[in-house]
Amino acid sequence: MQEDSTGGRSYSDAEAAADLATYRMLKRSVSIGSLLLVGLLGLGLVWWLPRPALALVTGGICGVLNTLLTMRYGERLVDRGGVGGFVFSSFLRILVFGIVPVAFAIGGPWWSMGFYYVGFFIPLALFAYLASRRFGS
Repeated sequence: MQEDSTGGRSYSDAEAAADLATYRMLKRSVSIGSLLLVGLLGLGLVWWLPRPALALVTGGICGVLNTLLTMRYGERLVDRGGVGGFVFSSFLRILVFGIVPVAFAIGGPWWSMGFYYVGFFIPLALFAYLASRRFGS
């Protein structure tokens, strides 16, 4: 790894291709792993807490979708440089994924909304952890 004159990291084409392949592998494995994790946790909870278990699984599915959409629009931002589409998509994601937990809270119990958020943030936390291990210095 080399430092360029501005203090940033410079890549060879081979390093960039390897990092891109790692990023895509992480994206795929985090999505699958998160869905498996919330599915198993939801199955474990469904007998005692059916609605919160559903909120957890729904949160996991929404979290994976949000993560993939965020990554996709981030990739488009890097490719095209226009920030407008990224900002618009961010507002739409916040609106859509913010309404879902409220529906669980209204349907009761109100604290099932917390289970949604646990499931929602599992993919983001898992990706951050694995990416820091893989790309961290």
